[in-house]
Amino acid sequence: MKAVHGRRRVVIGDVNPQIDAGEYPVRRILGDEVNVTAAIFADGKDELAARVLYRHSSDSRWRLAPMLPTENDLWSSTFQVDKLGAWRFTIQGWVDHFATWAKDLKKRIAAQSPPTPEDAASTASENPEVGIEIGANPAAQDVALALQTGALLLHEAAERARRNDAKRLREIAESFEKLAEEKRAMYDDPCDEALMELTARYPDLANAAELDTELPIWVDRERARFSAWYELFPRSASPVPGQHGTFRDVEKQLPEIAAMGFDILYMPPIHPIGRAFRKGPNNATEALPDAPGSPWAIGDREAQASAPASVSKKAVKKVAEDQGGHKSIHPQLGTFAGFESLVHSARQHEMEIALDIAFQCSPDHPWVTEHPDWFIIRPDGSIQYAENPPKKYQDIYPLNFESPDWRALWDELYSVFEFWIQHGVHVFRVDNPHTKSLLFWEWCLDKLRNKYPETIFLAEAFTRPHVMYSLAKRGFNQSYTYFTWRNTKAELESYLEEITQPPISDFFGPNFWPNTPDILHKTLQEGGRAAFMHRVILAATLTANYGIYGPAYELAENAPAKPAAGKTESEEYLDSEKYEIRQRYRNAPDSLVPLITKLNRIRHENRALQSNTSLHFHSIDNPQIICYSKTTPDFENTILVVVNLDSVKEQTGWASLDLDKIGCSPNESFLVDDLLNDVQYPWGSHNYIALQPGIRPAHIFLVKRIA
Repeated sequence: MKAVHGRRRVVIGDVNPQIDAGEYPVRRILGDEVNVTAAIFADGKDELAARVLYRHSSDSRWRLAPMLPTENDLWSSTFQVDKLGAWRFTIQGWVDHFATWAKDLKKRIAAQSPPTPEDAASTASENPEVGIEIGANPAAQDVALALQTGALLLHEAAERARRNDAKRLREIAESFEKLAEEKRAMYDDPCDEALMELTARYPDLANAAELDTELPIWVDRERARFSAWYELFPRSASPVPGQHGTFRDVEKQLPEIAAMGFDILYMPPIHPIGRAFRKGPNNATEALPDAPGSPWAIGDREAQASAPASVSKKAVKKVAEDQGGHKSIHPQLGTFAGFESLVHSARQHEMEIALDIAFQCSPDHPWVTEHPDWFIIRPDGSIQYAENPPKKYQDIYPLNFESPDWRALWDELYSVFEFWIQHGVHVFRVDNPHTKSLLFWEWCLDKLRNKYPETIFLAEAFTRPHVMYSLAKRGFNQSYTYFTWRNTKAELESYLEEITQPPISDFFGPNFWPNTPDILHKTLQEGGRAAFMHRVILAATLTANYGIYGPAYELAENAPAKPAAGKTESEEYLDSEKYEIRQRYRNAPDSLVPLITKLNRIRHENRALQSNTSLHFHSIDNPQIICYSKTTPDFENTILVVVNLDSVKEQTGWASLDLDKIGCSPNESFLVDDLLNDVQYPWGSHNYIALQPGIRPAHIFLVKRIA
């Protein structure tokens, strides 16, 4: 123990927010107020002071935010994060000797009660030998001595202060000394608020306690917290039946998708597709020569792709080195120039293009011949293909993260992200990240985020909770969740309460997808269009990030593929777009486009739906109806949602609201505007609900208090 440690009396503990004792950063959004709390205490009854020291990685000096006591030795403070990227904070706590002295002085001054003439005369008659003088006050002598102590503390503060403040502190100290010499019968308190503020600016930190570590925070842009994703296969974008789509075809659809209110257009892998063991329709192991194959079987050495003239020679060289791999474009989709046009056009429609990063290879990928040691070699010398017994994926080779050449593998995978970032992509959906090294993700995403802090990474991690959360801690801004498999009221409430509250909400960004090309849940298969309606309403209002795979979703496609051998059910789509071109008309009669458009408009117009921290579930006496609210901190915007979870029958019930959670007083009446159905109702703490699946499956109420 250092000598100074033995003089430290303040203890700092239970600091929040922090993740795993500071091993991983807490996540916040640009402009957020970070609320820091801690237990801060010491022996005895001295007054304490504390502050948060915080800074961005680019700052050369700490910024300061004072902490204030709340209750039971708990202290709190807030500061705003005004830059993207890495931040750190720590806490200092110390005994405030001047504040302790000032508090003690008030008690001494309060004790000054000179005897009245009557009391003095009475005392003198009872004790003539004492001879008390009228106006004498022994307590005043204590005040005079205390003033001398205060003067010493002020002189010490002056030594720590800047010019004018130092001069002012010395002047006040001298005035205290003069007061003490006057030996008055009564003293007034010479300490005012201005003096307390002045001394607080120059604390004595010689024996201050401080955290042993600086706690990290990572700050993302707003889209990491609030976004609506639309997944589309570009090869199905052509208006000509059976014809392979192009980037230009996708670009023509942007106005339509933007009009639906989506922020991000996500495309599955756009790279060349392998020919060896290419899959046919419905995952058939044998394919006709014209079968397009799975976009996730990445790599074809025979593919041709041209680099755009706008990129550097170095970037062009990278394309040439990776001809047919992860830095190439499927020739039927178009060129780099066409891709960059799509990226630019999306921005013009206030959208972003998200690319799928799938770190796996077809047998035809250039890496297979150039770096065979990046794969698992079987005893017969062949490369191990992907398997999930009894399923076999001969068209895909997984990478070996235990490769002796792991360093070169890591560098190449990092370069894939950077390559596409240089082509204007700042949002990535990462395929099956839980099947790759967690250490790799920690290294790769940390390096990428520090260089490109605006980049957003969505983890397609349908895996165990600890693995899913571990990926989020290591840098994934958003993650797929178990929402698809949480369908009852109890399941939804329990799961949402877990992921929208600290400590999980401090690092995990849920993104709700009611369907994906891989997942057509039984609820959608059996519930049909009505189920598609209530599931997208839940996804769009329970969390601030959600997505759909379209046009399958708008058209409520719900036919499952034939179950695999030994299975009784399938979550795969019949005639899955993963293996064939599927052109549809999303604005067909009975399409859900109007509903989805209205949902996205409601989300954009109501700030309460743009974060998850205020989510609260209210009681309703029917397990088939779920009721919840979201609000802004000031209750200026409050949304109340009621959803019928039954896709077949009308459900009714009585909702009992926790009025304090929606900014209303007990027994207060208020108005609710149903933004989904364009009607208004007077409401109170108890309200009758009747919802019909497929017709009026939900209410999305804007709460309006009655003046």
